[in-house]
Amino acid sequence: MAVQQLYPKCCIQWEDFANINAVPILERYRSEVCTFNDDIQGTAGVALAGILASLRITKQKITDQRFLFLGAGSAGTGIAELISQAMAEAGMDIHEARSRNALFDINGLLVTSREDIADFQRPFAQDRQPISTFVEAIKALKPTGIIGVSGIPKLFTREVVETMAELNQRPIIFPYSNPTSRSECSAEEAYRWSSGRAIFASGSPFPPVDIGGRRFVPNQGNNVYIFPAIAMALFATEAERVTDEMFLTAAQAIAEQVSEENLAAELIYPPRERIFNSSLHVAERVAACIFDQGLARVPRPADVGELIRSRVYRPVYPE
Repeated sequence: MAVQQLYPKCCIQWEDFANINAVPILERYRSEVCTFNDDIQGTAGVALAGILASLRITKQKITDQRFLFLGAGSAGTGIAELISQAMAEAGMDIHEARSRNALFDINGLLVTSREDIADFQRPFAQDRQPISTFVEAIKALKPTGIIGVSGIPKLFTREVVETMAELNQRPIIFPYSNPTSRSECSAEEAYRWSSGRAIFASGSPFPPVDIGGRRFVPNQGNNVYIFPAIAMALFATEAERVTDEMFLTAAQAIAEQVSEENLAAELIYPPRERIFNSSLHVAERVAACIFDQGLARVPRPADVGELIRSRVYRPVYPE
């Protein structure tokens, strides 16, 4: 609160807090302070953006998807909730949407009968018998995508990837744990074990992979697509609060910048060399969302994009 007293227009961005602290802190202050947690909300936004672009490859709807998360901490539940919000926006009941996003941790699938579930995990607990292995959870739930946020390497085993490939023509496989040494699988493993059919994105960079005469360029779901643009929108509009709708809008804005040419090359994020223009586009969309929600502390201009561009800091020094 001291920050708000000294800098009432400041947005507090934070990350790297333990699960047991991050979720309660966010819930405590999100309705009182302009703040967001990049681990929970930024990661969710970039993951959803990758999923939305992936669905342009598979020609499927968000409401037809099921996701299984390896890791049930704040990052996993944050992604699961934003995916659920996207499903709800597409017309699905929010409770049904949450049931399509399942969590798996060190003690197995999160089911309603377990007594070790935290309140923030409970909306995603499955009403079914316990399942103790990740492969068996895949076989039972038949997810269209798996997302790794466990922080433990090599848990997306050959059996895991091959099972996903048996269930899906184009399985979505996102080992999101950082750094590369903690990734649930490598890009080469995902592509090779799925016979080149996986739609892959990782949290850390991997080099291109050559398999059977084909070159695969792995996608990286980096939060750099999200938090600078969100921050710019908040700064330009002097927003009072940060909402989930802003991250949903940001995810959609990222995905819509992936061209048909990008998709043909299996790329599900905008090219990194265009990150500045991409960020301006996302910031404009998020700023419009802020105005629509009545959370801006400046008048809405005729051209929201011009407002964003006028507030950009350019590190150019006079000669």
